[in-house]
Amino acid sequence: MEYRQGTAVSPGIAIGPALVLDTEGVLISRRTVPPEQVDTEIVRLGRALDETAAAARNDRERITVRLGPALGNIYAAQQSMLEDRVVRMQIEARIRAENFSAEYAVSRVIRDFVKRLEDSGQRLGDHVAAEARRRVTEFIDVERQLLAALLGHPTNPCSNLTESVVVLANDLMPSDTADFGPRNVRAFVTESGGPTSHTAILAGALEIPAVVGIGRFLSDVSGGDTVIVDGGEGVLIIDPDEATLARYEEKRARLLARPDRYEHLRDKPSVTRDDVPVPIRLFGNIELSQEAAHCLDRGAEGVGLYRTEFLYLNKSSHPTEEEHYAAYSSVLTTLGPDRPVVIRTLDLGADKFSSVSGAVSGEKNPFLGLRSVRLCLRNLDLFKTQLRAILRAAQHGDLRVMFPMISNIEELRQCKTLLNEVKEDLEYAGIPFKREVAVGTMIEVPSAALMADVLAREVDFFSIGTNDLIQYTLAADRNNEHVANLYNPTDPAVLRLIHTVVQAAQKEQGRRQEHGRRPFEVNVCGEMSGEPLYIPLLVGLGLRQLSATPRKIPEIKRVIRELRVAEAEEVARNALSMETASQVSSYLRDHLRKILPSEAVD
Repeated sequence: MEYRQGTAVSPGIAIGPALVLDTEGVLISRRTVPPEQVDTEIVRLGRALDETAAAARNDRERITVRLGPALGNIYAAQQSMLEDRVVRMQIEARIRAENFSAEYAVSRVIRDFVKRLEDSGQRLGDHVAAEARRRVTEFIDVERQLLAALLGHPTNPCSNLTESVVVLANDLMPSDTADFGPRNVRAFVTESGGPTSHTAILAGALEIPAVVGIGRFLSDVSGGDTVIVDGGEGVLIIDPDEATLARYEEKRARLLARPDRYEHLRDKPSVTRDDVPVPIRLFGNIELSQEAAHCLDRGAEGVGLYRTEFLYLNKSSHPTEEEHYAAYSSVLTTLGPDRPVVIRTLDLGADKFSSVSGAVSGEKNPFLGLRSVRLCLRNLDLFKTQLRAILRAAQHGDLRVMFPMISNIEELRQCKTLLNEVKEDLEYAGIPFKREVAVGTMIEVPSAALMADVLAREVDFFSIGTNDLIQYTLAADRNNEHVANLYNPTDPAVLRLIHTVVQAAQKEQGRRQEHGRRPFEVNVCGEMSGEPLYIPLLVGLGLRQLSATPRKIPEIKRVIRELRVAEAEEVARNALSMETASQVSSYLRDHLRKILPSEAVD
């Protein structure tokens, strides 16, 4: 039995037989043909290009219908490469000039593209390198499909599976994942890849357990071996013993039972057990427009965080205003006019790849560099395009706009000024839009938390992004194995900053109430708000809105309905008085066991 640790990208437990995919491509040796066979090779190449382009077009259409246009764009990139006249002409030129076979010419031309991309990725900054790695994967997949068509080999081993399997691979190509679904793929694990890879995003959309970046392990497993995947913890277990198998079977059954156990809560109010129940509003975090339906299925009151970065991924150009408008309008139409939708403006950089023009390459510390709203304020055309679409889509429901990574009042005022300019442009052009749109800011850097009282006067709501707030407060990257142990949501410094923000929001709410103005709201949209362990603490600190992944909402509601506010406030006071994260974590676990004695608390 072997344990392997990787990056968790989609939660859930899967147990089953392994299907080991060879995604390294086909090794083609150098081969030439007689001059009289060159035209035949050109014809073979054309046939293979047409066949694979048609397959990519079919995959794009199927995925678009099944999961929406954002994921369909993954396959659009491949289709575009296969239909590119420049690619075809370069391969044909190698065949004619050097008498290469079609297979070898394909391999040489595409490997040249790959080499240039890899070299550029090494020279440039992290976010550009991630873009280069993604493009390399796409080119290698195109090579593999073309060679399979030329050699007459099948291209997708998952398309005709007779049993449900756990897919294991070095990396997964777009063509591999086109037929993935819960019925044939229980989970997948890859040696390479990261949380923003297309396969990771696809796993989340399909709710398939997944772990990526686990390191080399394929030589230690054979097809048909029993494996366990814990997508919540990022764990792969190869050839488990009976005790481990039984333990994970029990954990899997418990997880599968949870949605059923909480199903009856979906339409019940999210309120505490006080004599006068206190409502705690629950919202969903989404990345794709079709996930709005998941929010309704899980009983969310709206969308507290709509991440818009996916509109920019897997595309050779920026999304148009109409593409933005269509995505936002779709979410609003799904949720109806009374459920709020908070759209976070573009938040690319550092941990997310970006092909956005204007980005500075080779930044020494991209987490502290040109990212998020800073990037948008350097690329006003890109920013205005998104803001125009937001204001137009707002006519269809309760849409709100939120600016990320604000670190000082000047940045926030710049964003608001730009928003007003866009309103004037739309009005001058006679384009319908909604003028009164609620404006908020993320609180995710310490400077914003410390200046929350000043920022509150400029906006209608706060949303605390705990992931970045923890990282910047503790100067610890949770994806860096050397310092990940320092990244802890329960660190007293983090709790004090959250408390400071909530107090500033409450003070602003009191001031506005005196003047009969719109209530000031504060939400938490980071991972803390999706973990039952932290819910009593957050409620005790004064939070009355929480936003999490839709699948987490029933479980969070279950905790809230067992809370009393006075007890939660005592939990918060005690936690704030502690000196270490381990003390706080242990205390929170003990408290959660008291209010949910019949359930396991990890």
